This record gives sequence, structure tokens and C-alpha cells, in this order.
Amino acid sequence: MRYRQLTTGTLALGVLLLIDVLRVWLPGIITIFGQAASTPAELMGAFALGWFVLAMGAPAVVRRVGARPVTVVAAVALAVARLALTAAPGGRTQLWLATAGLLAGLVWLVGVAADTDRPVPGLALGFAVNAALHAVLDTVDLVWRGDWVAWLLSAVAVALFLVGTAQPGQLSADALADAPVGPGGGRAWLLAGPALLLAGMVALNPALARTGMSYLVAGDGVARSPLFGLAPVPVAVAGFLCAALTRPPRGWGRAYGPVTLLGGAVLFALDRGDLLLPAILLAAVGLGACLALTDDTSQPASDTASAGAGASRRGYAVAAGMLVFALGAVGYYSAYDLGYPNAAVPVVVAVLIAAVAFTARPVVHRLPGPFPPLRAAAAVTALALLAPVLADEVPVASNRDGPPQRLTVVAYNIRMGFGLDGRFDLAGLAEVVDRQRPDVVLLSEVDRAWLLNGGHDTLDLLSDRLGMPYVFGPAADPVWGDAVLSRWPVRDPRTLPLAAVGAPTGAQALAVTLDLGDGVRTAVVSTHLQPPPGKGPVVQARAVADFATRYAAGRPLVVAGDLNTEPGDEAFAEFANAGLVDALAAARPLATSPADDPRQQIDHIFVSPGLTPSDPVAPRSTASDHLPVAVTVTLPPR
Repeated sequence: MRYRQLTTGTLALGVLLLIDVLRVWLPGIITIFGQAASTPAELMGAFALGWFVLAMGAPAVVRRVGARPVTVVAAVALAVARLALTAAPGGRTQLWLATAGLLAGLVWLVGVAADTDRPVPGLALGFAVNAALHAVLDTVDLVWRGDWVAWLLSAVAVALFLVGTAQPGQLSADALADAPVGPGGGRAWLLAGPALLLAGMVALNPALARTGMSYLVAGDGVARSPLFGLAPVPVAVAGFLCAALTRPPRGWGRAYGPVTLLGGAVLFALDRGDLLLPAILLAAVGLGACLALTDDTSQPASDTASAGAGASRRGYAVAAGMLVFALGAVGYYSAYDLGYPNAAVPVVVAVLIAAVAFTARPVVHRLPGPFPPLRAAAAVTALALLAPVLADEVPVASNRDGPPQRLTVVAYNIRMGFGLDGRFDLAGLAEVVDRQRPDVVLLSEVDRAWLLNGGHDTLDLLSDRLGMPYVFGPAADPVWGDAVLSRWPVRDPRTLPLAAVGAPTGAQALAVTLDLGDGVRTAVVSTHLQPPPGKGPVVQARAVADFATRYAAGRPLVVAGDLNTEPGDEAFAEFANAGLVDALAAARPLATSPADDPRQQIDHIFVSPGLTPSDPVAPRSTASDHLPVAVTVTLPPR
């Protein structure tokens, strides 16, 4: 029993560290390896997949060298890379450290698989604890924090992981005899990668839970603490762990896990914000139940050859499963660059998991578990509860008395929260925006839960730092789009999906009305135009200009965002043709991209003729690959 507890705990810690590395490595493909949307998506995909293909050679190394030395060396490399990432300066150094940590983690998994025929408890605990910690940390991982608390907690996790890795070799023969390794476990190890993908995308994604909650309460006139939306996380964690660590039903009752998982994946694939919460809860329970179906209960191998064959099968199984993870992630997210439908990806992965689980040998008896299921679920769920228990509600109110004479407007493409150095830089984003003392902020490239970008709810985090409630407009899917943050109450939000016209990434226009008091109202429209290959976004610009002027209906109007067009272009002229004024004209040329050497004027603010713009500026910052643009507009006299 002691051996199984130690093995399970060490596996859970290793999974925790590997996911931490993945949350750095995945965004690094876009923000460091990729260069401002100019690097071909095919090249980025090949880079990502190459390391998982390389890891397919690890089982052969384990067979030749032995599982123990490979596991120890890979564990040390993973631990060192994880700690180094906390201090990494960003850029190529960060990317290669994360790549080294990823490859070490993959090799470590192969080594552990050779000696572990029952990985489900460790995998399940690793996934669940990671989700709980991610919620408690408000979806900002320790690696991005860099303070002494982050260093302390990271060091403790690494130390415990290394001690657990070294310890099995020192156990007595009697302790090892309590848990001999059998020939099974291949199915469970095969599902490690696909399960990690669905857990990170849907089932155990705190940022997705918060985004789903925001859809349910949108427009009710109440701003909530950023932790309010994390309330579903303990339910998902508890459901997942209880399903994964308890004995599954027999007969056709075994189908409940696969069916539930497929139901959650289908709801997620429908791309509807109001279905995100049921998708999460169904996927969490279904994923746990599917893992439980593969929890091996076979007796120990009767001979050395059988045990060796089982170890080899497990190694190849986990390597293949992690390759499925990479294929699924690349296949799903590259669709936003290449323009093909991706809704089938989570469903196909769920079908794979369901088929492997349902066809597993029925559990006739069960070996003693390393942790009591309900006790383990309760402990991890209590950790997740630390986040939503802090929630509160605050009435939306303006920060000033009476209708203002002026409004300061900021428009900013925030690139999912990642700076030019590839590090998640909330502080930098908030500082450059707050420096302008804005009344309203219009954001582009807002990511609220993509696993590819680390699973952060960037909008809610930035809203909390600025002290400004938000309205979100989904574009590519329910967790990617544009937003408006305002210090004044917001009314009547409306969105307009824009025709793709050959551009792969979805686009929209979000219109809101600022209630400035005493019946004074101003219309604001946030958008991010996506030009088709080799052309300007003329069709989208015309649609946004028409939508905005109709929505404003004669009221003062502000239209802003990353418009991907320059002064003098045909698309730029569409806004002038609609009667709007270039609010940044007095400062032209005002280049905004790339942020470190701005040459393109593609971020703009337009206003209706009744508004008088002044003090246009594009303040310098490297918190994104764009510079923000800001202007103060004087409202017409009442």
C-alpha cells in the first residue's frame, strides 16, 4: 500500500509539473516561435508535433537502458526546467526551456509507465489538483507570478516530486512485493494524452467555467468578483474524481461514462456560450468514469517476459496517447489560422476515449486503491472551494458624479495577454492602459479559456486589475473575441458577426451604450477586422460602419479597434464614407504595430462629428505586439 501511495502521489506531482510546462510551451509556439501572424501555421504545427514524435523513441531507450535511470534523469530535467521557467527572461530562452521541459516530461511519462500498471489514480489526482490550483490562483499560474510565494510553492512541488521519484529504489522488498507490476495498464496509459486534452480544453478548465458563468449572468446589471465564475469548478472536480476513483458499474451501466463524455464534448462543439457549463460538468464526470473503466485489475505477470512485454506496451501507449494530445491541440487551434471547421476535434477525441474505455475488460474485482476515493475527492474539492468562496457582488456604478464633459477612450489589441517576450504580462497591460486614466477601453484578441494560450481568462483578470466591468463579444468562438470595459454603466449590448470573406479567424462588432447619467448616452463599438489573404477588410469595414451608425441612431458614437487597415486604404475610407471622423488624425503618422518597432498604422479610433477629439497618443509598451491608441473626446453640449 505504501508503494502505491508513493507512486500515485509522485505521478500526480509529475503531471502537475508537466501541465505547468505545457501552459508555457503552448503559448510560446504562437508568441515566440510564431511572429505576429507571419509564421505559417503549418510550420508552427510541425514544430509542435515534432517533439511528440521524437518522444515515440523513448520506449526503445527505456527497453535498452532500463526504466529506473531514464525516469530519474527525465524527472530531474523536468524539475529543473519547471523552476527555470519561473525566472526565464522570456523570448527564445523561455521557449527552449519549455521545450526541454516538455520533452523531459514525455520521456518521464514513458519511464513511469514501464513500472506502473495502474496509473489512473495518479493521473486523475494530477488533473484534478492542477484544476483546483489553477482556480485558486485565479487562472494565473505560478510560473507567471515570479514573487516569493510562487518560488516557494514551485520549489516545494519540485522537491516533493524529486523525493518521490528517488524513494521507490529505497523501499524494502516487502513493500515492493505489496504492489508487483503486472502486464496490464496499457489502455489507461493510452488515454493519458487524450484525457489531458479534454481536461484542459473543457472538463477541468476553470477559465472556461468562469466564461460560461458570465454568459448566464450577462446583462443583469451586477458586476461580480472575478472569482464568482469559478463556482462550478469544485463541482466539476468532485464529479471527476469521484467517477475516476470509484468502481464503475457493470454490464451496460458501464456506458454511462462514455455517453456522458460524448454529451459534454458535443455541447462544447456547438460553440454556444450558454452551453459551456453543462458541457464542462458532463465532460468532467464522463472523463472520470472513462478513466475508471481502464483502471487495470489484472493479476501480476507470471513470468519476466510477460512483464517486460507489458512494460514496453505501456511505454508506447503513453507516447502514442501524448501524440494524440498534440494532434488534437494542433488540429483544433490551427483551424483559426487555416480556416477549416474544428468542432469535430473534441468530439473525435471523446469518441476515442469512450471506445477505449468501454471495450476495456470489465472490472470483476478491484485491487486496493492507494487513496480512499471519497476522501481524496473531498480534499481536492476543498482546495478548489478556496476560489469561489471568496466571491462577492458589487453594484455597477460610475466612478464620477453626473454626465461628464469628456471621455478618454483606449483601444488595444492585447494578444491574449502575452507580451513581446512571450510572457503573460497582465501587469504591463494594466499599467499602460491605466496610465491613460480611461473611461472606456476597447480590447481586441481577447482570450478567455483557450488551452493553447494557457487557459487564462484574460478579460476577467484585466477587468479586475483596472476596476472596470466588461461586456464581451465572441468572434471565433465563445471564448475568443473583443470586449468593452467601462467606468460608466453599460446598456443594450449587441453583436454583429462579420462575414469571413476568406479570412480564417472569425470577426464581429460589439456595440454598447454608455449611460452617462441624466439621460446622456454614448454609443461605443469595438471590433477587430480580419482581412482576407492579400486584400483589405473592405467588406467587414463597410458592415461595421453601417452597423455602428444604425446602432447609434444619432447619438454620439465611438468606433475603435484593430482594423488592419491604414489611412488611405479603401477599408479605412469606409468609415469616412459613413460620416465618421479619424480621431487620431492630428497625430498622424501614428504607427502601432509591431510594438517594438512600429511601422503600421492599423489600430484606430473613429468618432461621430459631434465629438471633438484631442490628445491622441499611442503610448509605448511591449505588453502586446500592438501599441494601444488613446484619445480624449469632448461631448457635445447638452
